[in-house]
Amino acid sequence: GNTALFAAVAVAARLVIGMALALALHTRLIRRQSLYRTLYYLPTITPMVAVAFVWKFMYDPQFGLINQVLGTKINWLFDARYAMSAILLLTIWKDFGYAVILLLGAMYSLPVECYEAAETDGATAWQRFRFVTLPLLKPTIVFIVITSLISYFQTYIPVMVLTGGGPGTQTYLASYLIYQEAFSKYNFGYASALSFVLFLFIAILTAISFRISGQNEGQV
Repeated sequence: GNTALFAAVAVAARLVIGMALALALHTRLIRRQSLYRTLYYLPTITPMVAVAFVWKFMYDPQFGLINQVLGTKINWLFDARYAMSAILLLTIWKDFGYAVILLLGAMYSLPVECYEAAETDGATAWQRFRFVTLPLLKPTIVFIVITSLISYFQTYIPVMVLTGGGPGTQTYLASYLIYQEAFSKYNFGYASALSFVLFLFIAILTAISFRISGQNEGQV
């Protein structure tokens, strides 16, 4: 349940933020595009361990930057109400640049004729986005969703570094549960069964991803 909720929220946030920033860059609402493309993508290529340790310091209840800015004393990582949200916030911040780059690249390859026809018919900016941009971006959106699900169902490092699965088991995700069952409780049979189920699920998503990629190449 934790893994499904985590993956759903992270994928949705990654896609929404990525789409908003890609549109802003594509329509030149944000200038200095090369600089911002680099800044958005830089967290994505930064090692997760390094990022997680930095955010762990930022979440410190007494000296952390986040509490200093908000003027609060929240124990982000060891309060059951906030621990999963803290991991999600880190994950979303690190990964949204992936969606920005893919969506922006796809937008630059869209046929200009479709937008010219929509403008001739008097379509508003929202209508052009809703009825032209979104349908044309569907293959890219589906690809981002599937690859993101594959990635998030294997999330392990943020949980290990930030919370260790706590408080209690509030932030246990599938990969971390497998690790605990195998190397802390030595339930290798149960851990193997969990690993096999996770492998099957990821294999299905990977097959879907390859199928979509093949269809896109055929269309090109």
